[in-house]
Amino acid sequence: MSQLHLTHEDRIRLATLKRAGFNQTEIAIELGKHRSTISRELNRNVTPNKSGYNVRIAQENTDQRRLLANQHFRKIEGNQKTKNYIKRKLKRTWSPEQIAGRLKLENDNKPVICKESIYQYIYDEGDKLTKHLRYKKNKYRRRHGTKKREIERKLACIKRRIDQRPEEANQRKEIGHWENDTVVGSNNSGAIATHADRKSGYYLGDKIERNNADNFRRVTVKRFKKMPKKKRLTFTMDNGPETSDYELIEKDLGTTIYFANPYCAWERPTNENTNGLLREFFPKGTSFDKVTQKDVDKAIRLINHRPRKRLGYLTPHEVFVKSCVSD
Repeated sequence: MSQLHLTHEDRIRLATLKRAGFNQTEIAIELGKHRSTISRELNRNVTPNKSGYNVRIAQENTDQRRLLANQHFRKIEGNQKTKNYIKRKLKRTWSPEQIAGRLKLENDNKPVICKESIYQYIYDEGDKLTKHLRYKKNKYRRRHGTKKREIERKLACIKRRIDQRPEEANQRKEIGHWENDTVVGSNNSGAIATHADRKSGYYLGDKIERNNADNFRRVTVKRFKKMPKKKRLTFTMDNGPETSDYELIEKDLGTTIYFANPYCAWERPTNENTNGLLREFFPKGTSFDKVTQKDVDKAIRLINHRPRKRLGYLTPHEVFVKSCVSD
């Protein structure tokens, strides 16, 4: 997705960050967008709610504008005269906004085509037209340094920390409190998203081709959607970038997510220890390029059917499944 455009997921995160008190520049950096994109999004979609921004209304407005833009875009594609006009003015260093405004002026102040449609036409034509743009909007780079660290500190404040987790989870009193992480292959060869139930030790794993937030969210939601809601009460995650879409996971699953403190892997012992068992099958340095989900399932099945001393030599599978049946 271009950094000029926001997805529906981007809008959900934008709304959350805005409610948390982030300013437009900080939101832009966190989403990896140009600050003018955020400013334009907020200005176009002002609502009377507390934060001044509503995701549903913003998406509806965007869809409507896109429909209108597509109608205008067809005016360009089907009109050689308009295409030639745009090309001539671009070579004279006119901006798409100036071109659209001039066309309106020459048409008795009746809109002919909007600047967004002209931009779309230019980008679709590629380098032969984009080279004439004075400002290359797709050249935006994220800031680094102190501002980034300041944003990370703010994000840490809006996350639920492990000390807020219910005692039922801390004391392993009930099934459904999970610890989550990834086991990573060598040389960016993928990862396995792993989840361990704190009480039973029951273990789940899904191969992902790239260890990023989108893939981690996708396989996690798919995996736990199949499970009764009472068996997915809380998640406890680490602070890696693959967990950055945690708000979307909460929204999709209705599960409350907590975070361990930075650099405190011991706060998620069930998952860490069970990941160690998985490493017996896929040692550190293993490339995951040729590891399949079938390979992962085989290893997970063996781990879940091993007796555990802390379970009175029952297996995690027996404890987890018995709990599911008895409930």
